[in-house]
Amino acid sequence: MRRFFNWQVMLGLILIVLSASVYFIHYLIFRDAHHIFLYLIGDIAFVFLEVLLVTLVLHQLLHHREKRAMLNKLNMVIGAFFIEVGTELLKAFSAFDKGASGITQKLVITNAWSEKEFSRILRNVKKHDYNIDSKGKKLEDIKGFLKEKRQFLLNLLENPNLLEHESFTNLLWAVFHLTEELVHRRKLSELPDTDYQHLSGDMKRVYTLLIAEWLNYMKHLKYNYPYLFSLALRTNPFDANAAIEVK
Repeated sequence: MRRFFNWQVMLGLILIVLSASVYFIHYLIFRDAHHIFLYLIGDIAFVFLEVLLVTLVLHQLLHHREKRAMLNKLNMVIGAFFIEVGTELLKAFSAFDKGASGITQKLVITNAWSEKEFSRILRNVKKHDYNIDSKGKKLEDIKGFLKEKRQFLLNLLENPNLLEHESFTNLLWAVFHLTEELVHRRKLSELPDTDYQHLSGDMKRVYTLLIAEWLNYMKHLKYNYPYLFSLALRTNPFDANAAIEVK
């Protein structure tokens, strides 16, 4: 770091000396100091406008463009997550939600949904009182499924760009936590009620974050990839009438 700094200082000094030398040569030839200082002050004054245009305007535009492109790539990662893990978890968790009927009907998405409709439903699902009861034979199925997908989830976390998507990162950590909680219990059928309540809380956390991310992902598909949105509608885990065949 120090060597790099010394190199920058040396380059700066050389450029200043070269600039002064050219101005001196100009003076020797034309003997017009007034002309030199007139343009020198004008150039220095323009430097501030140049800094404004480059650092504040162009830099922000480029940063916004890069961030948009990066978020678009992240949505590909999120899509892979729902294909491999998310959609199956949504199906599995809805079976543990005693109040599922109050939320599943709102999540039957159609082509007619507007951006306002997505936002309205997202607000509703965040307010929904999820009543998760972790007792049940299917808990072993969730444990086996998450254990099988553990390496896939770890590979997702290796993507450094995920730090820019806080909500999805929170979802992944919640899924990892639930996975570890389930895997470290040898038998899920003989747990005390207090432990089932603890697991219910962990499942509720994942389920809440999962539905919100799923809605945002569906909105992204609708406005950017209509053909993928069509497939997602035909595999909607909340739509009992969903069928993969195009009718």
